[in-house]
Amino acid sequence: MSAADFLPRSSLSSLIDLLQQQGYRVVGPQVIDGAILYRPLQQADQLPAGIEQIQQPGQYRLIRTQGPRLFSWANGPQALKPLTFAPRETLWRSHLQADGSLRFEEVIETTEPTAVLGVRGCDLAALSLQDQHFSGDPYYQQRRDSLLLIAVDCSHPADTCFCASTGDGPDARAGYDLALVELDDGYRIRAGSPKGQSLMDNLPLDAATPEQQQQTDEQHQKACQQQRHLPAFEPSRLIHQGQHPIWDSLAEACLSCGNCTSVCPSCFCFSESEVPELDGTTSGHQRQWDSCFSEGHSYIHGHRFRPDTKSRYRQWLTHKFGSWVEQYGRSGCTGCGRCISWCPVGIDPLEALTELGREDVE
Repeated sequence: MSAADFLPRSSLSSLIDLLQQQGYRVVGPQVIDGAILYRPLQQADQLPAGIEQIQQPGQYRLIRTQGPRLFSWANGPQALKPLTFAPRETLWRSHLQADGSLRFEEVIETTEPTAVLGVRGCDLAALSLQDQHFSGDPYYQQRRDSLLLIAVDCSHPADTCFCASTGDGPDARAGYDLALVELDDGYRIRAGSPKGQSLMDNLPLDAATPEQQQQTDEQHQKACQQQRHLPAFEPSRLIHQGQHPIWDSLAEACLSCGNCTSVCPSCFCFSESEVPELDGTTSGHQRQWDSCFSEGHSYIHGHRFRPDTKSRYRQWLTHKFGSWVEQYGRSGCTGCGRCISWCPVGIDPLEALTELGREDVE
């Protein structure tokens, strides 16, 4: 960090004002219906002051404290994914012409520059995976290019978090324009891009004191120590453990609801469909989020390759933690823990990986 890298808590509004002056729509975390969600942000007092959380398998609950901090929580159900990979979008439209032919029209909506405040390290790592998968996709790329990302290092990990053991947190390590470390009296700031450095140059920063530097180090160490750990297993072996008894016990509990894939910041499955207009002459070709837990996801030429919950859960876990390594050079999991918290029956994939790892040892 530079010599002048401390922003007093009372001056956080100057960062939001600066972003708005530069033409950005600012989006930040807010408490909506009992959860932390990204919403348009006009001023700092919209941020979740004094909010902490309880997250356990199948449980997510916010608690209010008297503390001054605005980012004393790990995450909510919504990562960056909805801002780049739209839940539903029209890719093109077809129009019936007078001579009976069809005219096709590509649909790419313009996206305004958007600054996202409060991004976590685990979600930046997931965004990097999304970037690999959607490379060359103009719909994704336009939204991705419009983002300016302001990360906040996680100081209050949930009981479901394990980003330190995946190498993706609790600090933001790459992919951000600006990163903040929230302390009791303000924010340490570091730039990760020329855009971020330009913002720093225009903020009323002070030099951090030795006490603030010490608090930064101690806070990071504590956030790492408080987390769970990813169990030992061999990714290349997962796909070959299809007969392990753990799949039967998981299938008995799993509802195939797809919650885990919906809240996962890196999952990218989608389906496409034709949506005709009532006039009978126009139709839109839509892409929308799908899940490997849905019945139709594995349908090919009259056959479902994964007809039951057992095969679907096995596909999700072995792909996320196993074959993804071959595809993208790393696991598809960034340790955010959302799939644990937001599973309605409290299934914990780390427990399954522990059992599969024991099988490897034996």
